[in-house]
Amino acid sequence: MTADVLPALTAGARTAAHPADTPCTHHDSVLADRHDATVVRHGDTVAKAHTPGADPTELSRRLGLAAHPALSGILLAPLRPKPVDLHGRLVTFWPYGTPVDPQTPEAAPWEAAATLLARLHRTPAPDGLPPMRGPAKAARAIARLRTAGPHPAAAPVLRAWAALPAWARADSPMPPAGTLCHGDLHLGQLVRHPAPNGPWLLIDVDDLGVGVPTWDLARPAAWYACGLLPPDEWTRFLTAYQRAGGPAVPADGDPWPALDVAARALTVQTAALAIAKSVGEDRPLDEVQQAVIDACGRMGAVPPELAPGSTA
Repeated sequence: MTADVLPALTAGARTAAHPADTPCTHHDSVLADRHDATVVRHGDTVAKAHTPGADPTELSRRLGLAAHPALSGILLAPLRPKPVDLHGRLVTFWPYGTPVDPQTPEAAPWEAAATLLARLHRTPAPDGLPPMRGPAKAARAIARLRTAGPHPAAAPVLRAWAALPAWARADSPMPPAGTLCHGDLHLGQLVRHPAPNGPWLLIDVDDLGVGVPTWDLARPAAWYACGLLPPDEWTRFLTAYQRAGGPAVPADGDPWPALDVAARALTVQTAALAIAKSVGEDRPLDEVQQAVIDACGRMGAVPPELAPGSTA
């Protein structure tokens, strides 16, 4: 975030929260400051500066969907229907919700996340909604890995990436599932609204769109496959999704034939970002990051149907 945007974003959050001349005792706080987004809070109002170059038309469509009555109780609705331009960055405004507490993993709302996903996936997608951006996000992670510089752990990650089908690498359109998808599901994408004890809702519409619904289950599936998510938590999540009628996996039987490609893609994405950050911060990989990279190594070589020149 450039130095001139952060103060302006904070001022925007204050103005959205109340008129400038209204007495206020709330403090400003920065909730996130990453290369792709900065989020600040003032009172009960949150302002988010989206990634540079974000498409205003697509973001407006996603905001409109989050505000649609059909998604009430599933997605947090924005305070304003359109993004505004702030020093060349698109900014949106949201009500504050209480996030998942990372200090109490035993209380992680896996059932709520799964049920919300199932409800989202069952909601008919409106015409004109952009594609879900999950595969494109994975491709950007690989691009960051390649530009970060050499690293001994990069080779198995890139081999695992090459073994994925073209759609999972954003090299071709996704299969025509046409399902309404979140695109970047993890526990950081849930808040309680109204704060502090309202129902759980999904947040972050940046990757929302139509696509393959297994992508939304892929991160917890990948964590489970890598040994990072306990089996009972994975079972809670999967069972709740199935009971809520989620269409991404069968209602019973083995879910992995449906989940395999997306889970592999999210494993590769996570490993690529871990290496890129390790290089950028000049620090070694931690145990969790190494576990994800080791999983990439176990994915094997490129199958013949995906070899260069194949028409598969």
